[in-house]
Amino acid sequence: MTAPIHIIVFGRSPVSGEAKTRLIPALGPRGSAELYSLLLEHALATASAAGADRVTLWLDAGPVTDDVRALASRHRCGIAVQVPGDLGLRMHDALCRTLQSAALPLLMGSDVPALTPAALQQAAMLLRAGRDVILAPAEDGGYGLIGVSRPLPALFEGMPWSTDAVLAETRRRCEQDGLGLAELDWVWDVDEPADLSRLDDIPELAGWRQRIRIDAAV
Repeated sequence: MTAPIHIIVFGRSPVSGEAKTRLIPALGPRGSAELYSLLLEHALATASAAGADRVTLWLDAGPVTDDVRALASRHRCGIAVQVPGDLGLRMHDALCRTLQSAALPLLMGSDVPALTPAALQQAAMLLRAGRDVILAPAEDGGYGLIGVSRPLPALFEGMPWSTDAVLAETRRRCEQDGLGLAELDWVWDVDEPADLSRLDDIPELAGWRQRIRIDAAV
């Protein structure tokens, strides 16, 4: 029997002043949160379109708002809450809990609009074919997606998160432990104001400025 694929979308509720704070100088608190809401919707739509057996939005410790519940419902996604801790601990926990359900997990960010349903399908195929680790390398030195075939704590403990060394260190640890690593095409994420100019290249996000309310003070 083919193992089911479960896609984990890591995200947060788009609360003004708490979501995409590095974009606030360009968009203001409200505009940054509303753009993040568009990114979150795009991520869930992408995951749902990939044809996985299940998609779950894993939220950080912030509030689960009614808007997020409605968004998950529209895309027939479940909602789970991340455990406290650093990014590595939270990711490892979500992956392990999914593996315990006898499913193969793919964990993607909610701010990586360059990920496509086809890329997720490719990742699922590679994972089912026996690769230990799947990565979508990101231009900022991290990655936008990771899939694992079994618990691999060494890939998440003591990692220099939020630096440009994450991808290289993950590759090094995979090689050191003899893990079968497969990589997808490069992706980019939306973290800094300089990233905003690329959003119109994504058809579903084209015209995004007209769909949010940028604070007048910006």
